[in-house]
Amino acid sequence: MTRWAVVADAPDLAEVHITSWRHAYRGILPDQFLDAMDRDRRARWWERILAEGAKVHVVGDDRVVGFCHAGASDDDGWGEVFSLYVHPDHWGEGQGRELLEAGESTLRRLGYERSLLWVLRANRRARGFYERHGWSLGKPIRVEDIGGVQVTEVRYEVDLSAKR
Repeated sequence: MTRWAVVADAPDLAEVHITSWRHAYRGILPDQFLDAMDRDRRARWWERILAEGAKVHVVGDDRVVGFCHAGASDDDGWGEVFSLYVHPDHWGEGQGRELLEAGESTLRRLGYERSLLWVLRANRRARGFYERHGWSLGKPIRVEDIGGVQVTEVRYEVDLSAKR
């Protein structure tokens, strides 16, 4: 069952965020960049955005093991799933599906009929996950500099009104 994240969850969110990146993006992003990710800095970032009112669903009993951050996109009329990560020790247990459904539900409650998300083109695992859950590859792509390398992100889209 999901719940809303609170500022006190920031250290757990940072742990899940960084550990997930290190597992999912090893071989895609430079090892030096992944290994240098700072938990304290990431926890402070989470504290700040949660204090500013970010809507983040979390799962986990004693500790947060996954999260989904969703809200208004910069694209007019679209909701966006900004991030969805589950600790690698819990991959395949259903928390990702639960978090995605919670994020989609939040976006519908906010009045969005469609949503988008961005994923690294090379992240086949995540792309397969979103496709299995009804998301389709959109047209736009973007190139970002992450960790000193250029990576391509692809856009996935979903009709939220069709997923009720």
